[in-house]
Amino acid sequence: MSILITPSTKVLVQGITGSFGARHAQLSIEYGSQIVAGVTPGKGGQVFEHAGKKVPIFDTVEEAAKQTGATVSAIFVPPPFAADAILEAVDAGLDLAVCITEGIPVNDMVKVKRAMIGKKTRLIGPNCPGVVTPGEGKDSHGGCRIGIAPGYIHKKGNIGVVSRSGTLTYEAVWQLTCRGVGQSTCVGIGGDPVNGTSHLDVIKMFNDDPETHGIIMIGEIGGSGEEEAAEWIKQNCKKPVAGFIAGATAPPGRRMGHAGAIVSGGKGTAAAKIAAFKDAGIGISVTPSEMADTLLQMMKR
Repeated sequence: MSILITPSTKVLVQGITGSFGARHAQLSIEYGSQIVAGVTPGKGGQVFEHAGKKVPIFDTVEEAAKQTGATVSAIFVPPPFAADAILEAVDAGLDLAVCITEGIPVNDMVKVKRAMIGKKTRLIGPNCPGVVTPGEGKDSHGGCRIGIAPGYIHKKGNIGVVSRSGTLTYEAVWQLTCRGVGQSTCVGIGGDPVNGTSHLDVIKMFNDDPETHGIIMIGEIGGSGEEEAAEWIKQNCKKPVAGFIAGATAPPGRRMGHAGAIVSGGKGTAAAKIAAFKDAGIGISVTPSEMADTLLQMMKR
């Protein structure tokens, strides 16, 4: 099994006619993802063609979903318009919206979060690499790739990966694959201070998935999401979890990379997160190069 998406998930791409959205729509089609529609206002009726596949373009998400049966959106829309793009997916009643866009104003995301209360749509991101459920084919083709993650590094298997960092997600996945160990689903939740889905949300899904046997959780300085997840893991998680916290040497008050990666008011330090991990029995990787080995050693016990 997998979480959030399966190889049969029907996906629409908001912003498919932009250069970034078009390129990653092409890569997802090549990976085997079921890209069934594109959405760009004013370009309805056009067709996006790649690798022998013709993808119809619609003016609205609602129309695209009704015509094609798409239940998930990949959002590649510029920052000034991305919040509205998310809300359009929510209003259309999609199951999942995956927002890749970086640089959305925090105030816009606060309004989005408020507007999503009580709605069925789950948001992954923004400012995230997306979600990958590997397939059975060569280089895990035939799976579902939503976002910007390199598909070929994945391998179908039983380890769940959740991370705030895109590049560290890829690092953990590649380490596992190089050791002959596959992944159930890999989720990049994004590095912005206001996002749609937390570490804890994803950990709960992995814990409930019978085909996920172990979990790698990657965090970084800023916020308290990692500590909240660790507390839940301590009380409830029945599967081995290994973790890494990025930013141990970051000076307080300076934003490091992600908008949410900042230690402020004495909160969100790497030391506090690592201490929470240890208290919860989560295996600690001292460096990123040890993430897979740390988990696999725990799974041998």
